[in-house]
Amino acid sequence: MNDEPRIRPVPQGRLSRMARIGGLAGGMGARAMATGLREIAQGRRPSASQLFLTPGNALRLTDQLARMRGAAMKLGQLISMDAGAVLPPELAQVMARLRADADHMPPRQLRSQLDAAWGEGWIHRFDRFETRPIAAASIGQVHRARLKDGRDLAINVQYPGVADSIDSDLSNLGMLLRMPGVTPPGIDLPALMDEARTQLRQEADYLQEAGAMLAYGAHLADRPRFTLPRPVEELTTGTVLAMDFIDSQPIELLTDAPQDLRDRVASDMVRLVIDELFLFDLMQTDPNFANFRWCPSTQRIVLLDFGATRGFSGAVAPRYLALLRAGLGGDRDAIADAAIAIGYFRTETPPDHREALLDMIDIAFGPLRQGGVFDVAGTTIPQQIADLAMDLARTRSAAEMPPPEILFLHRKLGGLYLLLARLRARVDLDALFDPADLQARLDAR
Repeated sequence: MNDEPRIRPVPQGRLSRMARIGGLAGGMGARAMATGLREIAQGRRPSASQLFLTPGNALRLTDQLARMRGAAMKLGQLISMDAGAVLPPELAQVMARLRADADHMPPRQLRSQLDAAWGEGWIHRFDRFETRPIAAASIGQVHRARLKDGRDLAINVQYPGVADSIDSDLSNLGMLLRMPGVTPPGIDLPALMDEARTQLRQEADYLQEAGAMLAYGAHLADRPRFTLPRPVEELTTGTVLAMDFIDSQPIELLTDAPQDLRDRVASDMVRLVIDELFLFDLMQTDPNFANFRWCPSTQRIVLLDFGATRGFSGAVAPRYLALLRAGLGGDRDAIADAAIAIGYFRTETPPDHREALLDMIDIAFGPLRQGGVFDVAGTTIPQQIADLAMDLARTRSAAEMPPPEILFLHRKLGGLYLLLARLRARVDLDALFDPADLQARLDAR
């Protein structure tokens, strides 16, 4: 398989984008009907998910969302990371492919976007502007450039039509997700889509992201182990974000670094996430590995992409602190009360479902109760929880989904765990998860 990103124009206009998703839905439906008739004729009664989520349909869905970028691709990414435990495995695997880079804009479309943002003749402001992007994702693609005064910049150029197509893309993609067998009963799809709409509108406003970078940078002013770029005000618009270019390397390359360095980096990153929730009330919720890099010359962790930066409802951090205290004490009733307050399940949740979820939480708290240094890569806990989740998904008649803001928090925590496992890092749990210390951070807000 060729992993080289394709260069294809971003479809523009609501009608054009609607036609693509509508055509995809119609084609999937027609193929599902034909397959179903053949199966019935042979005496078999396939499930709806088996009919709609065939390998061919999965490939068509992923390819079309990757080509459209914008809201269609972003919702696919959110679903793959936030609701994967409540979606059929076939769809979760399809959506997971959308965490890879998007297609690139062709040069003509790129120039058109920059002409609209900066005016014609903008190229004369630069000593160099590389038309091949160094990164591409759901909202835009990033180019390296150098100004006449010698400043090295990273220029994030938004795909055309992304902001204007958010509502229509989500509505049309919702049509796909409502197909029989795609999402189980009980999924609050409208709530998830509303949250995706809010985040997408925020991410599509690059002036807002520039402000988030400055606000987040202020929190890190006295933390020499982290760095992040500063926006360049005179070149930043609603659709183009210009910022310092920080020479760095993928953080995953630290897998070959000495153990003590990997452990230090891991502890720093865990502490940062704790402070995002308990001290800053400001979290960068996109855990894509590409958003965390390493600068060998300064020995700093480089943080990128603040479009998905958000705060939380005032009760979220205290409720997680209550869950931590209950979990450390092994008090199952207190854990259940805290889990209900957070939104993991409800008082009327069926007992077998409730007990299965409490078993997952109990497994997750095992290392914290044991304390000491935790080997992130050497544990089977994620697989144990995944197995329980799959058993629950197969046996329940309806799914339950936490509030969207909790899903975004889990998205960050899950991504951080995967990164620490990739680094084969060890972390001192006693030093990081002291309830008294977390309470002090809450009080300091």
